[in-house]
This record gives sequence, C-alpha cells and structure tokens, in this order.
Amino acid sequence: MKAKVSKEVVVKWSNSEKVEGKGEGDDCTYKVKFDIDPDFGIPGGIQVRSQCDEEFFLVSASVGEVQFICRSWVQPEKISPGARIFFINKAYLPSQTPSGLIELRRRELTDLKGDGKGSRLPTDRIYDYDVYNDLGKPDEGPDLARPTLGGNPNYPYPRRCRTGRPPTATDKNAESPPSDLHPLYVPRDEEYEEQKQEFVSQGQMNLLLRNIIPTVIAQIFGEENFYLAVEVDSEQGRSKTKIKVASLDKVLNGNPFLNILRGAHDIIEGSFNLDPPKYISKEFVWGLPDDEFGRRVLAGSNPVSIEKLKIFPPVSKLDSSIYGPQESALKEEHITRFLEGMSVKQAMDADKLFILNYHDIYLPFVDRINAIEGRKTYATRTIFFLTSFGTLKPIAIELSLPVSDEKVSCKRVLTPPTNGATDWLWELGKEHACTNDAAVDTLVNHWMRIHACMEPFVVAAHRHLSAMHPIFKLLHPHTRYLIRTNAFNRDGVINAGSAIENFNAPAKYCKQLGCSAYKEYWRFDLEGLPEDLITRGMAVPDSTQPHGLKLTIEDYPYAQDGLLIWSAIENLVTKYVNYYYPEANLIQNDTELQAWYNEAVETGHADRAQANWWPNLSTQSDLIGILTTIIWKVTGQHAVHNFGAYPYGGYFPARPPFMRKFLPSEQDPDYDRFLANPREYFLSSIPSFIQATQYASVLDTGSAHSPDEEYIGERKDLSSWGGVPEILEAFGKFSMDMKSIEEEIVRRNSDSGLRNRCGGGASPFELLIPSSESGTTSRGVPNSVTL
Repeated sequence: MKAKVSKEVVVKWSNSEKVEGKGEGDDCTYKVKFDIDPDFGIPGGIQVRSQCDEEFFLVSASVGEVQFICRSWVQPEKISPGARIFFINKAYLPSQTPSGLIELRRRELTDLKGDGKGSRLPTDRIYDYDVYNDLGKPDEGPDLARPTLGGNPNYPYPRRCRTGRPPTATDKNAESPPSDLHPLYVPRDEEYEEQKQEFVSQGQMNLLLRNIIPTVIAQIFGEENFYLAVEVDSEQGRSKTKIKVASLDKVLNGNPFLNILRGAHDIIEGSFNLDPPKYISKEFVWGLPDDEFGRRVLAGSNPVSIEKLKIFPPVSKLDSSIYGPQESALKEEHITRFLEGMSVKQAMDADKLFILNYHDIYLPFVDRINAIEGRKTYATRTIFFLTSFGTLKPIAIELSLPVSDEKVSCKRVLTPPTNGATDWLWELGKEHACTNDAAVDTLVNHWMRIHACMEPFVVAAHRHLSAMHPIFKLLHPHTRYLIRTNAFNRDGVINAGSAIENFNAPAKYCKQLGCSAYKEYWRFDLEGLPEDLITRGMAVPDSTQPHGLKLTIEDYPYAQDGLLIWSAIENLVTKYVNYYYPEANLIQNDTELQAWYNEAVETGHADRAQANWWPNLSTQSDLIGILTTIIWKVTGQHAVHNFGAYPYGGYFPARPPFMRKFLPSEQDPDYDRFLANPREYFLSSIPSFIQATQYASVLDTGSAHSPDEEYIGERKDLSSWGGVPEILEAFGKFSMDMKSIEEEIVRRNSDSGLRNRCGGGASPFELLIPSSESGTTSRGVPNSVTL
C-alpha cells in the first residue's frame, strides 16, 4: 500500500532545458523527461529536492494532462533536507485519499506543525500558536512595556502565529521586536508576493516622508505656519483638499541657515500630496452636520455598532461601586420634542429610536485615558430618531465620566439646537462621540473581530487540512495574506508607540480595550451578518423577505449591500459542501476537518473555548455556517472597515480619533474664551494639524489596494477542480453574482429615494462594490485581508 515512485531525474537551470515562449512574467518553464513504467498509473504527486544554492519559487508542474499547482518556495537541501511533496490538483477527503498518498499526506501536515519551541528561520514553513507577547518594547523603557494578551484572565485574547524570537532583556515573558539577527517571521509561503511587497514598501516610504517633513517644519517654525484649505468643485460635486506651507518666504526671512528650505518648497508641498478623503465637503469644516452623522452610522466605515433602542433610559451593566450609578442621565424630556409628536414609548414601539452605545465598553478606561497628556475623553451614548425620510437624526448625546460614589452622577446630556443656530457644545459633543466610534471601529470591530479572531482558523487550517482537502482549497484564497498582514501590523501599526496608539484616544490602552470587548461581547456564533443584524435589533427573521430578514431600517446601505454578498457566499459554500459531503457522517468522520475546527477553538481561542455558544460541527448546515462566516469576515466585513478608513476618517474635524479637551463648563477658567471664540476652542480640542496630517497619511496608506489585488469572485486556482463540472459551475455562478451585485449597488447609489446613499447631499455607499482599481478608491472587496 505504499506509493509507487518513479526514478529521479534532474532539472538544470540551463537554457538547453528551458522551453521558450512559456511562462508568465519572470516565470521560466523547463522540460524534463521521466522514465515511467507503462502500468505506473495516474501520478498523484511530485517530489522535489533542491540542490540549488538559493530558494526558488515553484509555480506548477504538469505530466501530460495531470496538473500540479505548487506556488511554493522550495529551499535548498542544505537548509531543508528531504523532498517536498506537491499533490495532484484534485480534492480528496482524508478517507478518500489514494492509498499511495496516505502516508505522504500525513507527513506533509507533520512538517508544517510546530511544537511551541525553538526559533524560526525566514525559510521555515512552520505554523504554531503563541500569545500576544510581542506588542511591547520594555527594553526601551517602562512606558513602552505592554501586558501579554491571551493566556491571562485579565487580558483574554485569541492566539497568533508563533514567531519564536528570543525574550527581551528586561522581561523574559515578552518577545523581542524584530531585528537584523531575528527578523520578522511568517511561514515562507505566507509572505507577500513581489508586487505586493513593492506596493507596501512604497507606502511605507511615502508615509515616512509625509510624517518627517511636516514634523520638522512644525518644530522649526511652529504649527501656526500651516493651514488647511477645503475647496468644493461644484461641477464634480466632491471635495478637494490642499495642504500648503503658508508664508514660507516670510518665515525664512533673516535666517540664512534655513534658506536651504526655500528650494525645497515644492518638495514639502509634494510630501503632503494626499488625495483628499473622498467624503468631505465644506459643510464638514466644523464637524459633521447632524444628517451626515446619522447617515454614517448606517453607511460609513463603522456601520456595525448602531442598535435599536430597547430600554429607555439605558441602563449600564458595570459595577456601580466602581463606575457610578447604572442609571443614565437621559430623560424623556430631553428628547420628546424631537419625536414628531410621539412619546418615547410610542417611538420605541414604532422602531423609531436607535442608539450608538459606547458607555460600558469605554467607561472602564476613561480615567486612565484622561491621565495621559493631550487626551480627554468621555464614554458616550448617542440617541437617534428615524425620520419620515428613512434617515437617522441625532437627538441626544450623553457624556459620562466614572465616579466611585454610587450616589453621585458625573454625566452630561446635550441636545441639538432647534433654532438652526450653531450650538458649539453640541458640535463638541458629536466630536467626542466620534472619538468613541473611531476607537471601537479600529480596535474592536476591525482589528480584534477580524484580524485577531480569524488568525487561529488560518493557522489551524495549515496544521490540519491537507493541501488536497476540499475545505483547504476553498478557504486558501481567503486566508492567503492574513498571517503576513497581522505580523506586519504587530511590528509597526498596533504595537507600543505605534500609529494606532499615538492617534487613537485609548493610547497605550488600545489593546486592552480590545481584550475587554473580546471577553465581554465577542461570540463567533453572532459574527455572521444575519445574526449580527438580528442581535442589534436591526433586522428580524422573515422568510417572506429576501435573505430571510426584514430590516428595521429599510434604507440601511451596509446591511442591504452586505446581505447580497453574504447570500452569494452562502450559496457557493452550500453547493460546495453538499458536493463533497452528501452525508453528515462524512463531516463527523473527517479527521482533518474536525481537528482543524477543534484546534482553532480550543487552542486558537483558548480563553473563550469553554463558552457554550460555539457552533457544533456535525452537519452540512454547521459547516456551511462556519465557512460562510469566516469568508464574510475576511472579505466584505474587512473591506468596509479597512478601505473606508481614509475616505471617512481622513479629515479630522469630521471624525477625530481623539480629543485634547473636555467640553467647557461655566466653572472652567477659559469658559469666557470659549464664549468669545468657540471656533478657536473647537480647533484646540481636536488633534493638531500636524497630528491630523500624520494620521491621515497612515489611513491613506492602509486604505489602498495594491495593483495585484485579487477581488471576491476572482480565483486563479480553478484548475484545482479540473474534471469537476459541478464545482466549476458553482464558482462561475459566484463570479457572475459578484458582477450582478456590483451593478445593483451602482443602481441603488443612483436611486434618489434612498436618502442614505443618494439625494439630499448624501454620498454613495461604495465600500461593498466588489471590484476596484488600485489605490485608495473607497470600494473593492479583496479575497483576503491584505492590509
């Protein structure tokens, strides 16, 4: 029952064996002759040993009509002894594996598993787990030390792919940052391909220039020498942003040592040459107008936090002895005049009241955040009313600070002006609500719920699902870059002293906020789009409606468009699963599949593994739900949060990630200054112009598509299902579905009856349009988490 093996032959990288005219781009194709017995049978695998001095990338191999799609780096024998095995492009369940491949299939998976020990070389292909002990830099000072996330009851968190670097000198439990001696590790085949590497490197270089130059100029001349001018192109109906260095000649006059900057004027301006955030206008200069604030909770970059108001006044679940009274300061008299003649109960019964509630998730961190220089924050609740136009209008904001006395309240309620005049306290209140929204968007809904929580499923897939397994083949394009992207972010985006900490309100407590959300709120069984909408009261089950749901707000662009993509994914997965698993017992007896799911839960999510809400994996329906959720999270859900970050958040007066001042009160020493010049107070409360420029550059870089992006509905590996017309037909249907969805979203965006995406000055909602060009386009749903 062992594999039948042909005689070994040698391929030399020489022109004599190179096939001219074949190969794409820089690929080279070589021809080799095997001596094979006539009764050898159909080849099931090809073994490769390399005697080269350097690694090479094996794209594919073919023997007659038999194809082997390899797409993997092959290391020299001196680095990685033994032969690599690449299997035929055919999917086999473990129980259906040809007898000659059973041992090779087992050996290949064994080679990919780590044991939690040892260092890692850049050439390794080892997948293992570790806690998040690599976010701090304790050797650079105590201010840059960070707690380990995961494996700690105070900081529960998912696991990451283990990188195996040595501990720091000052904390043996913390892993040292990447260095020349111990570079950033990801399993070799998880690395970005060349074009994507170049795109990321260029983005980092642009980011460096955009950060250094304004910082240096501001240090020399002072920030008052910069200004932001917003112009609106009346013909195009969209805005342009110009960032310039003002009065440079005046500033340089009389300083011969700085006259060298005069010739660099164009370079300085060029360093700010960001395309403007797409969704800004002259009305946003002093914050978001009320109607735009309401629209963005349904059709912005964080449209997953809005909930139907179920209890009024809202009640906190936090310990009152620590955080103060659980009762809200919101009263019926605060909002009745905005309810179009209804009482609060009538409005709630009519599904007219909604809430953006960050009170409980934010309040435990407020005192610590406010102790940081340049940070001032509240925990906020915002109440919205659903108007007769189907739009949301903010009608009250509650700002809370923690107090230890259960009988003392430190809450403040703001309501909008009714006479059309500008109420600067109301505008500042919206800014504080936006900072809560920005932090939860970035740290919880984007990073924790997608990047961190999906990584264990990817690591477990490589450890337990053979490359021949049909579920591995289905998932691979959707998990292709997640490990690499997460490693990149841990090294320079979310770690201590990084952009995320520097420019989000929780600062050094950013990751701890995510831990709290993971412990208190995250549930895998509620991460699917329909379950999420139902949980938030934004939809109810209704079998008569498309997708089996009736939306509470009919014109909810994120839900409307998201359900189109969700349903298309679910239909594809249903056909795929039912083809390979016509009987439930095949799922129950699939040792690789069960090991994958069990390890992702028990090891990858060890801190939540005992929860009773984890879905079972026993039936086709179970598997369809799990796979659809994973694919949705890394495609449509990620696209909304990631590629909307700069278009919706790049202009700070409209969505500041932190605030520098509390709201003024009559007891404040500078209250008279606020009354005399509220605009000056507004600008001094939001991040400085230099801070805005720096973080806008970060958001722009992270919101861009690389030129080699592969979008949902596109697959380069369809040859993996050669000879299986049912599967090829399902993928073909899925691709056509994406094209139809794109046409439908474009149609909706031109429907003036949909006021949350068209008409009345509303911007189109484009984040779930499947395709895109490269760059920051505010549209496009990639197959995987690429940035």
